[in-house]
Amino acid sequence: MRKVVLVWMMLMAAVGGYAQAGDTGYQFLRIPTSAHSAALGGNNVSAIEDDATLMFANPALLPNVSDKTLNLNYTSYIASTNKLSASFAKASGERGSWAVGAMLLNYGDMVETNENFEELGEFSAKDINIQGGYSYLFSDRWAGGVQAKVLMSDYGEYSSVALGVDLGLNYYDGDHGWSVGLVAQNLGGQVDALYEKTESLPCNVVVGVSKQLANAPLRLSWTFDELTDWDEKKPINHMSFGLDFFPSNTTWLAVGYNPRRANEMKVADSSKWAGFSIGAGLGIKKFKVGLAYGKYHVASSSVIVNLSYSL
Repeated sequence: MRKVVLVWMMLMAAVGGYAQAGDTGYQFLRIPTSAHSAALGGNNVSAIEDDATLMFANPALLPNVSDKTLNLNYTSYIASTNKLSASFAKASGERGSWAVGAMLLNYGDMVETNENFEELGEFSAKDINIQGGYSYLFSDRWAGGVQAKVLMSDYGEYSSVALGVDLGLNYYDGDHGWSVGLVAQNLGGQVDALYEKTESLPCNVVVGVSKQLANAPLRLSWTFDELTDWDEKKPINHMSFGLDFFPSNTTWLAVGYNPRRANEMKVADSSKWAGFSIGAGLGIKKFKVGLAYGKYHVASSSVIVNLSYSL
């Protein structure tokens, strides 16, 4: 328990130091990587699953992942923008786990012009995240995790580098089906600015609760998001809701609703089904696949595909 308290104090101290308002860059970190998390509303940090992609949201969920799991992911975003990511997770002793991962958001080729809007050619633009994390089971119910990130942006002749850290906790009571997650995401800052003005990382504090029903194959999830950017007039904008249905031990179906996303996309006809997300997953022996659909931008819908294999 002392270790849990120590991690909690470190987490709160980090949040106090970095939860500041201001201009933020590296917004690609807000795009979901996990199909299951996305299907449950976007940033679930409390779902207990053998799913390597959930560690991208909460590193304390890493102990639930099978030893030697290789994971590949693809996200179609806006127009020609696509995100690719991969990770590898491995157990370390009886209570520890570590993982490494990489993420690439490719915006495709863009037209370069001068101040007179004369075309000079084309350039590519992309964001990159390389990360490594470690999680430890303090007890049968408490787990803590940390992951460090090296972030790079490359937009033609401009580039930047930043360092970030995620700190997470998870409490899981398997006897009663309760799971509670607490995460401080993207603590850190730039070491090399893209332009003359330095940008901060999109720091975020998330609290999530999941409850497995005792007499039904259902799990409810509630997530309290973006607590560093509090909206007193509309607290509902900080919440998202998810429901899992488990037809069998190897399959899941999920649906989620995000009120903030629905409100932000009430533009012309873009509000249709905005805020809702759906997904499904299947596990066959050592192989797992997850698929989710959601709308994160007024211009386009997104599809997330996760593939995992335990070696």
